[in-house]
Amino acid sequence: MGQTITQKILAAGAGKESVAAGDWVMAGLDLALGNDITAPIAIHEFSRMNVDRVFDRDKVVLVPDHFAPNKDIQAAEQCASMRRFAREQEISHYFEVGRMGIEHALIPEQGLVVPGDVVIGADSHTCTYGALGAFSTGVGSTDLAAGMASGKCWFRVPEALGFELTGTPPEYVAGKDVILFIISRIGVDGARYKSMEFSGEGVRNLSMDSRLTVCNMAIEAGAKNGIFPVDDITREYLAARASRPFRIFTADPDAEYRDVLRIDLSTLSPMVAFPHSPENGRPAAEAGTVPIDQVVIGSCTNGRIEDLRTAAGLLRGRRIEERVRVIVIPATQQIYLQALREGLIEDFIQAGAAVSTPTCGPCLGGHMGVLAAGERAVATTNRNFVGRMGHPESEVFLAGPAVAAASALTGRICDPRDIGDTPRDPSGSAQKPFTGRTDK
Repeated sequence: MGQTITQKILAAGAGKESVAAGDWVMAGLDLALGNDITAPIAIHEFSRMNVDRVFDRDKVVLVPDHFAPNKDIQAAEQCASMRRFAREQEISHYFEVGRMGIEHALIPEQGLVVPGDVVIGADSHTCTYGALGAFSTGVGSTDLAAGMASGKCWFRVPEALGFELTGTPPEYVAGKDVILFIISRIGVDGARYKSMEFSGEGVRNLSMDSRLTVCNMAIEAGAKNGIFPVDDITREYLAARASRPFRIFTADPDAEYRDVLRIDLSTLSPMVAFPHSPENGRPAAEAGTVPIDQVVIGSCTNGRIEDLRTAAGLLRGRRIEERVRVIVIPATQQIYLQALREGLIEDFIQAGAAVSTPTCGPCLGGHMGVLAAGERAVATTNRNFVGRMGHPESEVFLAGPAVAAASALTGRICDPRDIGDTPRDPSGSAQKPFTGRTDK
């Protein structure tokens, strides 16, 4: 029986010719990642191991992004412990405020992950890097501590689910809509401890930013990892960023999949996931009249330059509905700079949005946009569990940047195709605000 991409990567990492689903392997690590919530615990456990140095100072990455810039004394202490450890261990890749970004946007941008890598991170959305043809998965802080010390990690080789993509996405449909559609079909446990492997001629019609978004949310279907094949889009992305050689793995024609879901991208619509689960996805056009209080455009899921271009394109020359707060968070400093150069930041501010330095902030209800009781938000983040962005009586609706921007303009969940032909004021002055808000 042939092997999947994931199985081949784990076999190579473990020094084996082949592995099968269910096998246990000890694989060498190409990267071990921690943030300001998870790394301090790992650092504490590392100190109890009687190990003087991390296994490779170039393969341990520390990123303060969740509560950074520090929101309070506790957050400051968390980041201080990371900073001390990074200096003591001479960690090559510690990203201080001013250089940092949201970790799962920053790591690919910096060229720190390449195809064929085995990556662990003490954050569940570490599965993002499968977009580059790497095996990457989230682990606990104690596993990270062991990985930092030994450069190895135990894995149970996952079964695979295949997702065969065809067609071209229509306007305003991108990676977030693809993954919300998939999760609406298979559920939040539909890929539990499985590898979500994407293939088909439709892959070439998804940009790298869209692929990163899809893999980022593989964990929301319960997956161990998500992974795309390496193609010309991958190579072009890496050519501008990565300096390490890499090895490309491809699935065998007779690789075994638990099931295969075929998706024609041309049939998809802009999606929104209703509270309180990512599996509650439906086309935004079928959302009805749902008034909102806040929009967040950012996060490790949708804070990349393509996302900002999409949102700014809809907001340009228009004004955000007066009762809606909009927070835009470029995912890294480089993305922020690119958005400045392209005039996107001006578009956001002219429309009435607030623009933040890179941070996870509101995604986890940390800071920079926490919700009060009874408030609703449309967010380009990855989770909408009870209390995820603040008060347990608040509600979060997950969407891509197009739906988020359209909703900001109308004050209600809105399909971007419904505002596409709305006249723009060349001066950027306010349009008549939406006045049709209804009670809950």
